Amino acid sequence: MLTAIITTAALGQTTFPNNGTVSKETVYTAFINATVYVDYQTKIENTTLVIRQGKVVGIGAEIELPPNTVVYDLEGKFIYPSFIDLYSDYGMGKTERAAWSPQPQYESNQKGAYGWNQSIRPEIKASLSFKHDDAKAQSLRGLGFGTVMTHEQDGIARGTSCVVGLGSNENYNIILAESAAHYSFSKGSSRQKYPGSLMGAIALLRQTYFDADWYASPNNIREQNISLSAWNAIQSLPQVFESGDKLNTLRADLIGDEFNVQYIFMGSGDEYQRLEDIKATGGAFILPINFPSAFDVSDPYLARMVSLEEMKHWELAPTNPFRLWQAGVEFALTTDGLSDSKLFMTNIRKAISMGLPEGEALKALTHTPAKLVGIEQKVGALKPGMEANFIISSSNLFEEKVILYENWVQGERFVMTDMSVINLNGTYNLNVNKVFYNLTVSGEPGKHKGSIELYKPNEAGEVDTVKVKVDLQQNDKLISLSFDPDDKHTSGRLRLAGNVNLGSRIWDGQGELPSGKWIEWVAIKQNDEEKKEETDSKVDSLVIPEVGAITYPLMAYGWQEKPKSETILIVNATIWTCEEEGIIENGRVLIHDGKIAAVGKTIDVAALFPKQTITPRIIDAKGKHVSPGIIDEHSHIAVTRGVNEGSQASSAEVQIGSVINSDDVYIYRHLAGGVTSAQLLHGSANPIGGQSGMIKLRWGLSPEEMKFDGAAPFIKFALGENVKQSNWGDYETERFPQTRMGVEQVYYDHFWLAREYGEEWGKYWDTYLKLTKRDFKRGDIPTEPRRDLEMECLLQILNSERFVTCHSYRQDEINMLMHVADSMDFRLNTFTHILEGYKVADKMKAHGAGASSFSDWWAYKYEVKDAIPYNGALLWEQGIVTAFNSDDREMARRLNQEAGKAVKYGGVPEEEALKFVTLNPAILLHVDHMVGSIKVGKDADIVIWSDNPLSIYAKAEFTFVDGICYYSVDQDKANRDYITAERARLIQLMLASKDAGETTRKPKPAVDKHYHCDTIYDEFEN
Repeated sequence: MLTAIITTAALGQTTFPNNGTVSKETVYTAFINATVYVDYQTKIENTTLVIRQGKVVGIGAEIELPPNTVVYDLEGKFIYPSFIDLYSDYGMGKTERAAWSPQPQYESNQKGAYGWNQSIRPEIKASLSFKHDDAKAQSLRGLGFGTVMTHEQDGIARGTSCVVGLGSNENYNIILAESAAHYSFSKGSSRQKYPGSLMGAIALLRQTYFDADWYASPNNIREQNISLSAWNAIQSLPQVFESGDKLNTLRADLIGDEFNVQYIFMGSGDEYQRLEDIKATGGAFILPINFPSAFDVSDPYLARMVSLEEMKHWELAPTNPFRLWQAGVEFALTTDGLSDSKLFMTNIRKAISMGLPEGEALKALTHTPAKLVGIEQKVGALKPGMEANFIISSSNLFEEKVILYENWVQGERFVMTDMSVINLNGTYNLNVNKVFYNLTVSGEPGKHKGSIELYKPNEAGEVDTVKVKVDLQQNDKLISLSFDPDDKHTSGRLRLAGNVNLGSRIWDGQGELPSGKWIEWVAIKQNDEEKKEETDSKVDSLVIPEVGAITYPLMAYGWQEKPKSETILIVNATIWTCEEEGIIENGRVLIHDGKIAAVGKTIDVAALFPKQTITPRIIDAKGKHVSPGIIDEHSHIAVTRGVNEGSQASSAEVQIGSVINSDDVYIYRHLAGGVTSAQLLHGSANPIGGQSGMIKLRWGLSPEEMKFDGAAPFIKFALGENVKQSNWGDYETERFPQTRMGVEQVYYDHFWLAREYGEEWGKYWDTYLKLTKRDFKRGDIPTEPRRDLEMECLLQILNSERFVTCHSYRQDEINMLMHVADSMDFRLNTFTHILEGYKVADKMKAHGAGASSFSDWWAYKYEVKDAIPYNGALLWEQGIVTAFNSDDREMARRLNQEAGKAVKYGGVPEEEALKFVTLNPAILLHVDHMVGSIKVGKDADIVIWSDNPLSIYAKAEFTFVDGICYYSVDQDKANRDYITAERARLIQLMLASKDAGETTRKPKPAVDKHYHCDTIYDEFEN
C-alpha cells in the first residue's frame, strides 16, 4: 500500500516532466477513476493505476498517492495492457538481395568460417542490427502495440529475434536481446542454386540438424564452424517456424518431431482447413488476421475465374481464430501480412463477430505472446513490477467506434487523440427558435461532420427525407454551426454559436437568422444509456453468422463428411482379376474391412463370417466390368513447389514424400479415371534425383494419410538430354555433367563415395561394439561419423534396401547404366519411358530390369526419334515386366485407354494389356502382395467400369481405395450440384459485401501448375 497525500491535478492541466518520460525517482503518475483491465481476465472498475520510472507500482481502488504525483482523472475511460506482436521486422531495415548474375551460383560467397549454405544463418542476431524506426513505431503504437518481437526475415535459418519496446529511446527499448530462434522454408536473399525446391529446403534443414548434432560431439576437434556453433547455442530458445500454409505447418512439425523440437508456428490463416491435424502438432500459433477481401463478381464472366476454394476461404477465414480457440490451440495475433494496418482492429472485430470471445482476443494480444517467449512477468498485464505499457481508450477496446487516446510504453506517454477534445458524435434534438431539427454528428474528435434531416414534399405529393450538410467548428468547449434549412421556417443560412456542456450532452447558445434577428438555440443529445443497453444486449446475445461448411479439401469436390469403409458385395459383374482365374463372367466380389474378402461366381457371406452377422451393401453391376485399381508407376501430381531439385548432380537426400500436396484436384480427377495408387517421382533434371513418394489416392485426407503404408522405397535416376542440361539455356553450363560421358562418371563417383561412407560407419560400429565399460569411463569412444542424408540413400541402393527407377530413352545410355550397376553390384529395378527398350530387351532381361513405358509417345524431342508404339508389346514378349505410365496429369485419367493400345499395337491379350496398368506396375513397385489384382486378402482397390475397361467408351462408375468409395458418378453429380449452389450463394454474399462499401479485388486467372519430368522451373520462394 502506498501511503502519502494525494496531489490533485485536473485532467488536461498537468503534463509530464522531461518531455513525458518519467525519470525522477520522486515522480509518480496516477490514473484515477478508470476501468482497468489488469490482464485479459481481470477487470476493475473505478480504480487507480500508479506508475513510476516506467513500471507499474500499484493498482487498486484504495490506493493513497504519494507526494509529487501527477494525476489523470480518467472517469468513464478504459485502460488495457498494450498489445504484443511476436512477428515483425520492425527496426531491421530492408533486406538487400544479391545482384542478379547470369551464371548460376553454386557456392556461398560468405567469407569466413561459416556454414556452406547462405540460407542457413543462425549466427544472425536481430539485437545487433536493431534500429529504432520512429514512423513504424508510431504506426504500431496507434494500433495499440507497446512491444514487438522482431527478426531478420531472410533465409531458412534466420538467427534470433529480440523483444523491443516501441518507445523513443533505443537504450531502453530492448527488453530481451535473444528471444527466439526463427526458421522458414524460404531461402530468402541467398543466390545459391541450392535449395531450388521445397523438398530441397526440407532436406537442408534436416541435414543441418544432423550436422549440428555431430558438431556438438565432444570428440569433434576437427572443425570450427560459426554457423553450427550458433545453431546449437540457440536451440534452448523458443523455436518459431514460418510455415506459409497449413500443409507446410504439418511438414515443419514432422521435422520438429524427428529432432525433438516443438515449434511455435507462424500461421497463415488457413489452419481451420486441417484443424485436427493442426491441433495434433501440439504447437502454439502466431496467427495473422489478414482476412481476404471479397472479389468483385459483378461481371459473371470474370467471376468464373474465381475458384470455389477462393470464395470459401474469403467467407471462412475470419472464423479461423474462433475455431482454433474452440479446439484448444494456443495462439497469439499478429499484424504481419496486413496490407493496410487500419484493417487490424476491423479484422479482430470480424473474428469476434464469428465467435471468438473478446477476452480470448485480448489474451491473444497480451498474455499469450508474452508467455510464448517467456516475458509474461514483464509485459502483457498491468501488475506491480511490470512494464508500464498500457492503452487508454474511450470505451470497450473492441467496440467499433472506440477511440484510442494514449499508448504508454515503458512509462513514456504517446498521444494519439487528445483526451481534452470532446467527442461530439451522436444524434441531437436541435431547437432553433422553437423550430426542431434532427442533428447527426459523426467523425473523429476535432474533425466532426454534421447533417440535419428535413422532410420535403416532392412533385407526387409525397414526403422525402433530405439531408443537409452542417458546417461544424469546435474549439474545446466552444462550438459554432451553420446550415441552410431551406424550409418554410427559414430561407437562407442559419449561424449558431454556443457552448458544449456536460460532456456534450447539452449544447446551447445564441445565433443569427438570415434576417439578422438574434435568437436562442439548444441541442440535447438523445439518450445514450438506452443505446448502450441495446448495444450491451446485442453483445451478450451475440449471434454468430451462419457460414458454409468446411470441406476436405476446401475446394471443389471436397467432402463434408469423411467417407467410410463399408462391406460391399458386387454382383453380376464381369471381373478382370488379373490373376490365374482370369476374367470371371457374371461374378461377385466381396469387400470387407478394406480388403477383398471373396471373389468368384458365388459367395456365401454367412459362411465366410459364421460368428457375426454381416449385411453388405449390394451393388448390382450387371453389364459392367470390375477391375483392380489402376496404378500409375510414374506421376508428378500432388507435388508442392518444385518437382526437381536440379541444383546439384545428385539430390538423393530430397524426398518427394515430404512435399505431397493432398489438395491437388488431380487426385480426384485421377480417381474418376480409375487410378487408385501412384508413385510420385522426382523429375529428370539431374542424374541422381530424389527419393520417390508412393501414395494411395485417398482424396481429402492429409499428406501423411495418403502415403502407401508398406510401400518399398524408391529413387529416381535419369539419363539423356535433361541431365546434361542440353535445353536449359546458354548460361546453364556450370553444373557438372554437361555430356553423356560425364553422366556415367557422376554415377561412379557417387557410388564410390557411398561405399566409402558405408565402410566408415562399419568401422565405427565394429569399434564401438568392442568397447568395454572401462573404455566408456575413460571417454575412449570413437568419433561418430557425420550423418550424410545423400550418402545414406545411395548406400541403401548398394545394400538392396532402395530401388531405382530410371528416366531413359536411348539404348546406349541404358546399356551404360546397367554396366555401372553390374560393376557396383546393384540392380536397376525399372527403366521408365525407355522408348528404345525394344532394342535392348535381351540385356534388360539378363540384368533383371523392368520397363515402364509410354504407349505411343514419340518425336517430342530428338532423343525419342526411334520410339515406336510396339515397344510395350515387344518388351512384354521378351518376358520383361512391362507397365505403361502417364508422366502427365491428363494422360493419367485415361491410363485404361493407354493399356488398350497394347492390344492395338502388338496384339497383347486384353487381360495382359490391363495388367500394364494394374498388376505389372504393382510388381515393379514391389507392392503386388497388396494391390494390382483382385485376390482375396489384397487391399480393396477396385474400379467398377461401365464397359470393357480397355474401351474408349468405358467410364469409372465407382472407384474404391481400401474399400472406401472415394469416387462415384452419383456422388460426382451431387458434388456438381453443390458446387453450383455454393458458388451462387457466395457470389450473392460478395455482391452484398461490395454494396455495403467493403473493398473488393478483381478476379484473376489462377496459374495452373503442371509438372513433367523436365519441369525445371519451380514454385520455391527465392
